[in-house]
Amino acid sequence: MDEVDPPSDEFKRLQADRFADWRLAVDGMVANPKSFSLAELKGYPQRSHITMIQCEEGWSYIGEWIGAPLSHVLEVAGALPQARYVVYRSFQKDWWDSIDMADALHPQTLLAYGMNGDELPVGFGGPLRMRVPRQIGYKNVKYITQLTVTDNLKQFGKGLGSASPEAGYAWYAGI
Repeated sequence: MDEVDPPSDEFKRLQADRFADWRLAVDGMVANPKSFSLAELKGYPQRSHITMIQCEEGWSYIGEWIGAPLSHVLEVAGALPQARYVVYRSFQKDWWDSIDMADALHPQTLLAYGMNGDELPVGFGGPLRMRVPRQIGYKNVKYITQLTVTDNLKQFGKGLGSASPEAGYAWYAGI
């Protein structure tokens, strides 16, 4: 699975430099909008879990996912108490999703930068992937570059909460 073409020339440039210039922007309903490097995220408390990721189309695999808890990153950015959702965007054009704060703050929800004791391979979403083990595969978006904390999903895309429902899938994809 790690033989996947990178999403763009810009991605290839970042990859060639081992993602030293990769940034994760956090904005929206936060007290302290921030931009995090991969090194900064790796400096935060680390969690890992061995869980299965399942796709609604039938494939699945089990891996050890390693990363920073999304809850910690939201705490550092100062997510406001009235926030209800986190919208996350990918380097892949037009690919985004969202989760409610219950899933965002769940201890197993990670901004995963590692897998099976090593860096997260590009084919699995490296350098940074949303890992939401309580939801099906398409909620686990690869190549994350931006988090927007919000109280309303109507202002994003077609107002359905993610690119997946715009393509006919359910917004909530709990396992």
